[in-house]
Amino acid sequence: MSTAPASKPTMSPAARRTALMGAMFLMATSAIGPGFITQTTVFTVQLGAAFAFAIMVSIVVDIAVQLNVWRVIGVSGLRAQELGNKVLPGIGWFLAGLVFLGGMVFNIGNIAGAGLGMNAMLGLDPKIGGAISAVIAILIFVSKRAGMALDRIVVLLGAIMILLMLYVAIVAAPPVGEALKNTVMPAEVDFLTITTLIGGTVGGYITYAGAHRMIDSGTSGPEHVKEVSRSSVLSIIVTGIMRILLFLAILGVVAGGVALTSDNMAAEAFGAAAGEIGMRLFGVILWSAALTSVIGAAYTSVSFVTRTTTSPAVRNRVTIAFILVCLTAFLLLGQAPQTLLIFAGAFNGLILPVGFGVLLWVAWRRRDLLQGYVYPKWLIVVGAAAWLLTLFLGWNSLASLAALWS
Repeated sequence: MSTAPASKPTMSPAARRTALMGAMFLMATSAIGPGFITQTTVFTVQLGAAFAFAIMVSIVVDIAVQLNVWRVIGVSGLRAQELGNKVLPGIGWFLAGLVFLGGMVFNIGNIAGAGLGMNAMLGLDPKIGGAISAVIAILIFVSKRAGMALDRIVVLLGAIMILLMLYVAIVAAPPVGEALKNTVMPAEVDFLTITTLIGGTVGGYITYAGAHRMIDSGTSGPEHVKEVSRSSVLSIIVTGIMRILLFLAILGVVAGGVALTSDNMAAEAFGAAAGEIGMRLFGVILWSAALTSVIGAAYTSVSFVTRTTTSPAVRNRVTIAFILVCLTAFLLLGQAPQTLLIFAGAFNGLILPVGFGVLLWVAWRRRDLLQGYVYPKWLIVVGAAAWLLTLFLGWNSLASLAALWS
């Protein structure tokens, strides 16, 4: 007896490609948020060209994680929490609670980032900019064709971010040769930086954003394994391209002798690279990154507290309510309090080993949940190696919580 949903929407090849592209960019743009920009800038300033090695290693590990996550969810046609409850009743809802709480806290920060982006782009008050951005996100889910609107907006904003970042990276004239050399022969290796990058790219709700969107759009089952695998790898490559371009842009400024010392080093670097237009471009990139993260966090968090059988209309209403709660908190607080962000970061570190461990168990031992699909042994081995690293991330997260209480 199949455990997958009884029926799936019939899709034309063109519609399926659009849906998979949307799922791919939803995962990628969910990872590219305000924290992603700040994190990449700070590490580039600290490590210089040696940061290239950390980026390369994190991309390889991220691909190992996403290949397994997308394939298990895609073949089974079930969301991560549904699989969790079938493996061990209750663990799926535990995972859902972690994702939902972490997603809500981070979304307050995403709305704050969107406000700062509008401030840099147009000079608007950050609270007004954040409110406008949240309303734009809500309008996507108000639409009767919310799924199509979601797919198109994340692809459009993702493309805009990459093209603008490419321009700034070229203008900054980075030492590309030195960066390439450090990709394979780094002057310095910082393992904490690598694990931080991995947690920021495939941690928390981000791990499941694209895979859940994929099955919601009707793409699931063993017959779609090749499409699923290709999309999972491309989603990480899109994220990696954005990180590489941002790294090169900042590296070019730093290598040129500019000392970045302000509280907003990324904005300072863009201004140094391209003057006033650089600051405006930074605003567009930050706003696009934040808005897509607002959309991705809301969509994925709600996917963990609803079922595959929940109607799109109900799911959209819950998503709108989720964004409104986050917006209200932002308007009252001005930003997500630092303590809450640390807690949410710790949740992310716990979500990855728990959720990923469940999916690997399904791949290894629960062929009945995979509609009889024979899971490749090499992929389980690669996934297990990545899972061991997620345990290290989780341990670091617990240490963060302990430090917070001390």
